Amino acid sequence: MIKGGKTVLITGASSGIGFELSKIFAKNGYHLVLVSQNEDNLKRAASDIRKQYSDVQITIIPKDLLLPSSPEEIFEYLTQKSIQVDILINSAGIQVYGPFYETNLEDDLRLISVNMLALTTLTKLFLKGMVERGYGKILNLGSTGSFQPCPLNAIYCAGKAYVLHFSEGIAEELKGTGVTVTTLCPGATRTNFAKRANIEDIRLFNGWVMDAEKVAEIGYKALMNGKPVVVAGMLNKIMTSSVRFSPRGLVLKIGNYVMQRQTN
Repeated sequence: MIKGGKTVLITGASSGIGFELSKIFAKNGYHLVLVSQNEDNLKRAASDIRKQYSDVQITIIPKDLLLPSSPEEIFEYLTQKSIQVDILINSAGIQVYGPFYETNLEDDLRLISVNMLALTTLTKLFLKGMVERGYGKILNLGSTGSFQPCPLNAIYCAGKAYVLHFSEGIAEELKGTGVTVTTLCPGATRTNFAKRANIEDIRLFNGWVMDAEKVAEIGYKALMNGKPVVVAGMLNKIMTSSVRFSPRGLVLKIGNYVMQRQTN
């Protein structure tokens, strides 16, 4: 049992935005439950945090969110340990790049499982307790892609649109309960995400790219202030706002352009 203070559960916690959020919460005195697929990376992340914040209690749960059973196994484990989750951060996500007719169906379904099904299930499982206690916060990772369809990135952006609309919908439902839901929408961010997805050479990642630390700081502040949606970075805010006033055909052409691989 974790005693004293509040506890935050963070998925995708071993690297990128999830890891940076873990450090911010540790700095602010929260106990951590860190979830990621790779146990070695998870242990390394926890060790790095403990070196800086020795008073923070850290629980690691190596789970592959691709597996439908993982969210319920995480919930049951924490229930058995009497660990109360006050804040849930759904940061885990994967990418599939390329024309839809060429991508592997299994990879497409993996993306849907992690980016949408796991996020929805974890939110469902932990939200009820938050409402009953009259306190809780949830941060879901969207994207600038949440605001538009995008060729070569069709399922990813459609999934992030789901995350945004789902989060906004339940945020409105929860008004007056003491529980808030925030969607953090970053653009291109300097993490291992692009490398894992083999998209480091697309135009999007060869333009203006934000540091994961800065994105995490923006997300943390918005979450703690109960803001429903936050787009990270001024240029990204301008871009997502302009989508609402631009012809749909133009939005698609620009999306296709920035997702193309650069040629010498």
